[in-house]
Amino acid sequence: MSACVLEISGYDIDEVVCSQGLSECSMKDEGPLLAENDGVDVQKLTAHFQLCSKTKESCTLCLVIDAELHIRLGDDMEDEGYSGLDEEEESEETRNPKASVTMCYQTASTIPTCKKVEFTVNQTAFSQQNPAKVSMVITKPAGVSFSSRVSVNLPKLHLTREVVAPSPETVCSGEKKTCVEECSVPELRIVIPKEMDHVELQFDGRNDGLPSVCIQYEQDGTCPAWYDGKYVRSRKCPFRNTGFAQRNVWKNMSVSVGQGQTNSYDPMLSWNLSAPCRLEGEVWPCHKGDSCREMKGFRQQLANGTWSQNRKGLWVKTGTFQDINLQSSTCVMVKINGMGHELGPFCFNNTDRWRWSLLAVGVMLLVCLTVLVFYILHGFVKKCVWSCRHGGFVKVGRGGHVVLLSPPDVDDGVAKSVCQLGSLLGNRGFNVSVDQWSRKEQCILGPLPWLHSQLLKLNSQGNRVVVVLSHRALERTKEWTIQQREVIRTEKEDMDLPQIWSPYSDVFTASLCLIQADKRLGRAGERFLLVKFDSNPSKDRNLPELLQGLPLFHLPSQTQALLTELTLERTQRRSGGKKWARWKWVGSDGWRAKTKEGPDLQWKAAPC
Repeated sequence: MSACVLEISGYDIDEVVCSQGLSECSMKDEGPLLAENDGVDVQKLTAHFQLCSKTKESCTLCLVIDAELHIRLGDDMEDEGYSGLDEEEESEETRNPKASVTMCYQTASTIPTCKKVEFTVNQTAFSQQNPAKVSMVITKPAGVSFSSRVSVNLPKLHLTREVVAPSPETVCSGEKKTCVEECSVPELRIVIPKEMDHVELQFDGRNDGLPSVCIQYEQDGTCPAWYDGKYVRSRKCPFRNTGFAQRNVWKNMSVSVGQGQTNSYDPMLSWNLSAPCRLEGEVWPCHKGDSCREMKGFRQQLANGTWSQNRKGLWVKTGTFQDINLQSSTCVMVKINGMGHELGPFCFNNTDRWRWSLLAVGVMLLVCLTVLVFYILHGFVKKCVWSCRHGGFVKVGRGGHVVLLSPPDVDDGVAKSVCQLGSLLGNRGFNVSVDQWSRKEQCILGPLPWLHSQLLKLNSQGNRVVVVLSHRALERTKEWTIQQREVIRTEKEDMDLPQIWSPYSDVFTASLCLIQADKRLGRAGERFLLVKFDSNPSKDRNLPELLQGLPLFHLPSQTQALLTELTLERTQRRSGGKKWARWKWVGSDGWRAKTKEGPDLQWKAAPC
């Protein structure tokens, strides 16, 4: 049923409408077992759906049942209702007999619901040439909603009609959608700015609730986000019929060709196509010469069969060509729907390939063995050097406290890596505090007091603050260092203080303040160490001045070295002892540190 025939009626309660010749019509509920017709035969039965609304501002789905009746006028109706009435009353009952008809409806998951219509037949106004008609309007029928299949029947007459309620998508695509509650969802508009690498989603609509957005990558894909099935979804395809999106897909598509054997040891040519999304097109083999001549009868459709996703998130489709001659230069051609030209040929070279493969495998095994030996020796040598540098033999300790801090403006990739590192340290027996896991405490205390409270939990040895670095973190550190120098210069020249990054703004800035404070005491490397999620140490030769001298580890290549640094404890201290500091807040002047080996140190350049 289309939305254009789903009219709006002016009813908001159950009603019954009778044709001319029928009066005193009334409708009431009736039990299915008691349902029967009195003096009436139903000749025609139809049913349909309407939208019922009194104000046309709020509509509900209602069921309309129409029936054409044949009134049996005879002695049987004259005798009904006789109970000693006088002649005048009997004459009135005979001229205007009463009759009734009962109709029922039900869905697959409900029991029948019956409605009995009673009326009086006015024989003077009734005409047998024009059959009597009864129309029932049932608002909010029991168990019926959009897309429901409803069975309408007459008990004991075996007359049944089925009607299907329109779907929410059908109703909400028509002009009547403004009054239907299920259609009250935000309208989604897509805006793609020119020369920008992002898409803007704009919402319009009367729904003041927070919209739920789900990204569906393909037309036939799934949208895993949960939503209330009562309401429809507003779906838009921002990249449909856009040339740049198609060009990006084609640019990242790759095709490879290989050789194999069937179960009967016959040669076959295999092909593998990968792309950011599933494609439609054709693949066929050809003989390479001046041009790649197609081998007839082997074309395969990309839309047929199953696509799968690999670890890189690309969609992969594989296929084979059997019963073809691989002695000549056999290649594969690809035609993608929407692309103006064919791709290929993609060829398979059969000349001594297995020998080159064997050589490549041997070289790879040799390289892997060399790397493994170097890694084992590297860890052993580093442990020995670390032990000598710290003045004695070491042992492994567990149960220390580690504070893990994320870089500013962290993206999803870095945030995931930080969480994985925190889980790794927790599995190794550390008591880990990750700033991403403590957002509620930071909102209550503030970034700087929260970090200070974590530092108070640090004991003496084996307990560190791990600061994760990113490109944005290095830029923030350089900016913060320059601002601190400006603060010192303006104080000396008695000028207004410039605007600086507040240590109360985020945890990373607060850590910079404490690193600067520790460096002035000559002990920054004892509590703080740095981590970067890459494996290229050459990129970090020019660290900001504030971070120079702190231990730096590159993950995942130096994960074992990081764990060694965090878990090793000294069995004996140096003869001179170890300097320690006690911190306390001194108001607006900054932090004050007291040490066992010197007087109070106080600075104002870094109000931490």
